[in-house]
Amino acid sequence: MAHDTTNLPLRTLGGQGLRAGAIGLGTMGMTMAYGTPDDRNGIATIHRAYERGVTLFDTAELYGLGTGSNEQLLGRAVKDFRDEILIATKFGFDLSDPARIGTAFDSRPEHIREVAEASLRHLGTDRIDVLYQHRVDPDVPIEDVAGTVGELIAEGKVGHFGLSEAGPETIRRAHAVHPVSVLQTEYSVFERAVEAEVLPVVRELGIGFVPYSPLGRGFLTGAVKPAAAYPADDMRGQDERWQPGNYEKNLAAVRELTSLAEGKGITVAQLALAWLLAQGDDIVPIPGTRSPERLAENVAAAQVTLTPQDLGRIQEILPHGSAGSRYHEAMLPDWR
Repeated sequence: MAHDTTNLPLRTLGGQGLRAGAIGLGTMGMTMAYGTPDDRNGIATIHRAYERGVTLFDTAELYGLGTGSNEQLLGRAVKDFRDEILIATKFGFDLSDPARIGTAFDSRPEHIREVAEASLRHLGTDRIDVLYQHRVDPDVPIEDVAGTVGELIAEGKVGHFGLSEAGPETIRRAHAVHPVSVLQTEYSVFERAVEAEVLPVVRELGIGFVPYSPLGRGFLTGAVKPAAAYPADDMRGQDERWQPGNYEKNLAAVRELTSLAEGKGITVAQLALAWLLAQGDDIVPIPGTRSPERLAENVAAAQVTLTPQDLGRIQEILPHGSAGSRYHEAMLPDWR
């Protein structure tokens, strides 16, 4: 299997020596949240990503709902080229009660170690290149979290410490105990909240930024339908951006973006990814897909150059992001 680095330039994520292809791959949708899992397509997509120069592959304990299935899938897929890529995974949820999955946290030091050891087993590897706290745990001081991950780094089990959906104060406090290499948070032309306070802090501290859901959970691909048309196991059926009223406004914006993209001979997804890459060379988005064809389309966005006029037009179309919140209020992260 050939690894073609000409397709994808490398970017430096912050000041801790972490380098990755300009676009990564998020694997959540391969096992949860977007309909019935399809392992065969998932593995084919991961292989296509490697062939196209992707080096950052993102998974999490949560994505297997405690079973390890997502990490196991990724581990099987990359076993022949494990040493040529970066694997990122995450801890931080209490998955013991199915009714509370996604809203119950556990970042106690002993739990971090348990999850990290389980992740190593599921991935079939001796190290995790980036270990993120998936969500800030209000009951555990971030200093304890940073110290525990720092110990795992000292032991050679983890390469870099990452945070996800953390606010400026939390980032500063964690970074004072152990350097934070990367912050992962939702960011796209649809979701712009990080621009005001979060991005300036990570840049001040020399922390790289990894946007997840860079295609607005698929809305920015143009392949969308109203919330009621999605099956019960697809999270988009509950997403506010798909609900009546918001859906029509967002669809109109995507049509305008599509018109701009077509004028440049690219897709609206490529336009959205190129926009993110243009926000700074310390950004590596991780669009998720389980389609090898869509993967190739996403990676090709790294070759797209947007003019100042293009960027100005995108700002006109979506000056503040999309209509509707990205999460229900109970699941919105507390950025402090």
